[in-house]
Amino acid sequence: MFFNISIEMFIILFYFKSSMKIFITGGAGFIGSHMAEHFAKKDNDVVIYDNLSRAKLLNKNNKNAEFNWNYLKQYSNITRIKGDIKDFEFLLTSMSGCEVVIHTAAQTAVTTSVTDPRTDFHTNALGTFNVLEAARQNKIKTVLFTSTNKVYGHNVNNVLLTENEERYDFKDRKGISEDFSIDLCEHTPYGCSKLTGDIYMQDYARLYGIRTAVFRMSCIYGTRQFGFEDQGWVSWFIIAALTGKPLTIYGDGKQVRDVLYITDLVNLFEKFIESDLQHGVFNIGGGPDNVLSLLKLLKILEIELGRKIPVSFADWRPS
Repeated sequence: MFFNISIEMFIILFYFKSSMKIFITGGAGFIGSHMAEHFAKKDNDVVIYDNLSRAKLLNKNNKNAEFNWNYLKQYSNITRIKGDIKDFEFLLTSMSGCEVVIHTAAQTAVTTSVTDPRTDFHTNALGTFNVLEAARQNKIKTVLFTSTNKVYGHNVNNVLLTENEERYDFKDRKGISEDFSIDLCEHTPYGCSKLTGDIYMQDYARLYGIRTAVFRMSCIYGTRQFGFEDQGWVSWFIIAALTGKPLTIYGDGKQVRDVLYITDLVNLFEKFIESDLQHGVFNIGGGPDNVLSLLKLLKILEIELGRKIPVSFADWRPS
């Protein structure tokens, strides 16, 4: 038996087959809003779920706190829900009917976790568990998680380094692999809470068959990132340099960060969603060719601005 299907009908059928309904926690944040915009532009239905608490968590009076939330109004296929991942019942209901979850909601600052560890735990550890359990109960089979390189804790400080004029380099390796030890070290409350979610993602993949991707990210930067001194350092350096705000480097400025531009991260998430991989843990950054020291970024900004940037130095911060 043969079916006579026109090209137009085939295109329509393919469209309905290929589009998804994607649920993004922290969808008004820097990473979440870029994920939402990208997938909305590809004709997917997107639900963003955010409690708009970033400025409050960081103890900042940020006039840009709702910028990304309002920016995403322009997309008719983005549904915006104000909700907290700590509210399991509302999260469960809000996630209904979705096929993919991208979990970016978090308490994001190491410094805040030290001063307010309870909120950090409830958001990052319990909140991530809630996201996974809501996905399981809604029979959602794909969950992607923005973890952090902080899960490796103090162990990375035991790696041998060489000191150069404006940066440190690894002495005997090119980078840190996913099998690097996470045990027997100080993590800070932030590292502990994110590691808890990280491990739950891995366990739910093996126990319940959910496709989970754990992305242990380094420094992601890009547009619509409203950095503070405690979080979003590339953005913060640029904002401070342009507006004349006080800029402090803790340590000697030779510490190196593995930076990755936001669109590269978004493309990576999409590749996992479209792949046949059932589970993965990935260290994510721009790689050895794109690492950047604090002093190097200052030099780049001074060249771009054509002037020296006032900067003060202070002692290394804990952790």
